[in-house]
Amino acid sequence: MKYRMMRAPMGWNSYDYYDTAVNEQQVKANAGYMAAHLKEAGWEYIVVDIEWYAKKPGSMREKYQYIPFGDVQMDDYGRLLPDTERFPSAAGGNGFGPLADDIHSLGLKFGIHIMRGIPRIAAHRHLPVWGTDVRADEIADPSSICGWNPDMYGVRKGVKGAQEYYDSIISMYADWGVDYIKCDDICNTNLYRENQYSAAHEIEMLHSAIQKNGRDIILSLSPGPALIEKAWHYEKYANMWRITDDFWDDWKLLRNMFDRCELWQNHVAQGSYPDCDMLPLGKLGKGFGKEWDTRFTKDEQITMMTLWCIFGSPLMIGAELTLLDDWTRELLTKTDILKLTGNDYVGKQAEKDETHAVWSCWNEKTGEAYAALFNFTDSEREISCQVQEIEQFCGCLPRVCGAKELWSGKEMALEQGCLRARISAHGAGMFLLK
Repeated sequence: MKYRMMRAPMGWNSYDYYDTAVNEQQVKANAGYMAAHLKEAGWEYIVVDIEWYAKKPGSMREKYQYIPFGDVQMDDYGRLLPDTERFPSAAGGNGFGPLADDIHSLGLKFGIHIMRGIPRIAAHRHLPVWGTDVRADEIADPSSICGWNPDMYGVRKGVKGAQEYYDSIISMYADWGVDYIKCDDICNTNLYRENQYSAAHEIEMLHSAIQKNGRDIILSLSPGPALIEKAWHYEKYANMWRITDDFWDDWKLLRNMFDRCELWQNHVAQGSYPDCDMLPLGKLGKGFGKEWDTRFTKDEQITMMTLWCIFGSPLMIGAELTLLDDWTRELLTKTDILKLTGNDYVGKQAEKDETHAVWSCWNEKTGEAYAALFNFTDSEREISCQVQEIEQFCGCLPRVCGAKELWSGKEMALEQGCLRARISAHGAGMFLLK
């Protein structure tokens, strides 16, 4: 059985701020901030994103995000290791063990990003696969590559040594203390338009390796958009899968997430979470060479947090945590909204058109009922809905007389069962029904 947590994972990921070049000191600083300011609200994962094994990443950023055929840290069995210049505690064969220990000591959990497959340089050097008499070039598939990252070859299906290679890297990660793996170029292998799920067998091999190892490790799949016709496969073998390509601070992308959440709303379940991607809040982009404050308005940030929570998406902060302002920190610690990512809370879209959407959320165990109103237009407008006509509440919700808007704390009365509120442009209201 795969790992089944009690709620969608909540954490921080280094990518949106640091791109490929995060280092150990920066990871520790963000972990320290999370432990001090966010952990009590449910945030717990610290995830080191892409290229932690690369030498001098970002040094050619004006030309390449990922340096072609760049130097990497790797062991004698083709397994990538942390770059010891950026992660000095990894020296002497320690890998991420010391960093994971530091993060665990804060009461947090540790995660890493990987690319699917085996390093191309391991195949070119004919390195052995750990515990076998097979070489890397025998399991590498040179016809299976990533369209945007030059580091890896896919692993062949059904050949001797292929599963053993994945077993060996998962065993190494588990020894380090890894709790979360984000695997890229696997959820949608979009270079291959005729077969966008060409790496399905590698998802199964990763899943098998985690099961054999026995450590509770979350398996997160990227990039999207995930393929709805493969929902059963994601649900069987992974814990999270991206339903969008990289999500950034652009209203058009946020508006589009309502369409994606509508498509995936029936596939949220314990241990299986369609993933709306990271939260581009606060300070972003330093590693891209152009640090900026999120381009989302405050109302758009409230809309994003409301949708992610009522839908039940994992929550991963993309900002530099140590630079969060008070407003953003408060946004990220609203526990009466964050709790909707728990497995007992079931969110459903109630209605949607070109101007607005209504979502509902129901907890059968506690009887809690919520409604969220979203305004897609460029100006403030009134949005209303008849609570008893929301399909999710039919036959199970007693008469509703009032509501509390959770972002503002404002109490309001309902007239004849109608929830009615003025919602800001691109804004949202989240209501606990009473």
